[in-house]
Amino acid sequence: MDNMGLLRIYEVSKNFGGLKALSHISFDVEEGSIKGLIGPNGAGKSTLLNIISGVYPADSGAVEFGEKNLLRSPAHERAKQGLARIFQLGQIFPEMTVLENVMVGQHSLTKANLISAVLKLPSERREERHNIKDARKILQFVNIEHLADKYPETLPFGEQRRVELAKALACRPKLLLLDEPAAGLNTFECEELAAILHQIKIKGTAILLVEHSMELVMTICDEVVVLNYGRKIAEGTPEEVQSNPEVINAYLGEEL
Repeated sequence: MDNMGLLRIYEVSKNFGGLKALSHISFDVEEGSIKGLIGPNGAGKSTLLNIISGVYPADSGAVEFGEKNLLRSPAHERAKQGLARIFQLGQIFPEMTVLENVMVGQHSLTKANLISAVLKLPSERREERHNIKDARKILQFVNIEHLADKYPETLPFGEQRRVELAKALACRPKLLLLDEPAAGLNTFECEELAAILHQIKIKGTAILLVEHSMELVMTICDEVVVLNYGRKIAEGTPEEVQSNPEVINAYLGEEL
């Protein structure tokens, strides 16, 4: 198995009853890179993200992240290992402010224990001040610091998506799994999202991006993997993938 990638997916398969959702999928995601994962509806993209993030078990194969096999770790442990995910359907807390939502994302890095938190010991107060400052920096990074005291449900959809992104970044991930982050965004918001994802890459965080917006994928991805009916049919640079006959055939009738 190749040891070059930060994330190494090797011969992963998954069946749901008689349906073969994934069949022997293998590829790597390099450190500090953006890898696109595309394919027609039902190709298996979200299923693969669910396996990586621990929502589903794999039937066979391995998913290595750094030196660890993720398939042996429960889902809640994967954030501590440096993995964060934004789901296709949002996961923000409407009863919390934008700032508080981001601070929830810091939970896996928090050192204070229950006793120090309840008693508000000096160490816990110091950590809280640090976390607030850090959360505000993250909000500034995604250009929504001015919304820190707002409640997410009062915000437009595009800004809610940035709250989710900030919350995911709060755990300082080595790898960010993005499931349709551009869904529902207008052209201007997509351009802003592309700029933010590029900056995340520059800061050293790798991204595995599932996305239907081919313009976004072809603009920001270093490499692209194409799935169709649970099988990998192509992998390469955006230019190589766009000219692949099997990819063109899979997307027949759809804009590539």
